Amino acid sequence: MELGELKGSIPPLITPFRNGEVDFEAYAALIETQIEGGSHGLLINGTTAEPASLTVAERNQLVDLAIDVTKGRVPVVAATGSQSLAETKVLTDHAVAGGADALLIVTPYYTRPPQRGLVEYYLEVTADHDIPWMIYHIPGRTAVSVTIDTLVALRERSVNFVGMKHAVNDLGFVSLCLAELGDDFRIFVGLEDLSFPMMAAGAVGLMNAVGNLAPGPVASICEAVWDNDLERGRRLHAALFEINQAVFFDTNPIPMKYMMRKLGIIETNEHRLPMVPATAELERRLDAVLERAGLLTALPG
Repeated sequence: MELGELKGSIPPLITPFRNGEVDFEAYAALIETQIEGGSHGLLINGTTAEPASLTVAERNQLVDLAIDVTKGRVPVVAATGSQSLAETKVLTDHAVAGGADALLIVTPYYTRPPQRGLVEYYLEVTADHDIPWMIYHIPGRTAVSVTIDTLVALRERSVNFVGMKHAVNDLGFVSLCLAELGDDFRIFVGLEDLSFPMMAAGAVGLMNAVGNLAPGPVASICEAVWDNDLERGRRLHAALFEINQAVFFDTNPIPMKYMMRKLGIIETNEHRLPMVPATAELERRLDAVLERAGLLTALPG
């Protein structure tokens, strides 16, 4: 993969379950739907995949399946982070050996390490590998933020550190990163309702859970910005805005899986504990969102 291909809409795929087991057949079908729908890449084992409920073996199987099914048609980004250095290294080594195009490594959660610990952690995980890697910055889930000084230190010490998924309500940090790290630093938007604004500020793409539901319109936001068609971008932003907010009516991906089931994209919105399906009240609320969106068929492409 050329580094320039690492851009655009790279949705974090959900993990379909059936009777408590990962439904790998359904997962393969989702991959085909994404590629046919216009997504520019695939993110495997991101937050929307419920990775904390998966075993290491299952996470590795999903990466292998994605690489096999895509057959190089779009980049496969493997999310290989965990709270454990040892587990992160196992996941990372497997993804690289299997042929992933890039890595997304979440800041280690629960531990709340100092910034100097984050630097050494990332360097240790990626030292033996020669593919692009990015930080997954989501302090709302991990309880640790990444500072600009940490990003600069990693940029100076790892030639393969190329970017970050930024899931923080901080648009200014995007401009700061680009100013300090260069315009080639690849920022992916991790908060759905900031997709268009953050791309307009210089992000290269989206890792947007709504891409599971509407791959075409989400990909079109990226293409509108690339074409300098900001009017079209604003229309897409407005059309997707309520859906983007609905993702967080409950813990992601509870609303997303329900809406996907409602639209026939998946057969069941099953989760593993402690995650649980949408309540009847939440279902009614999400149904109303989908109805106002015209079941997504009216979204501009």
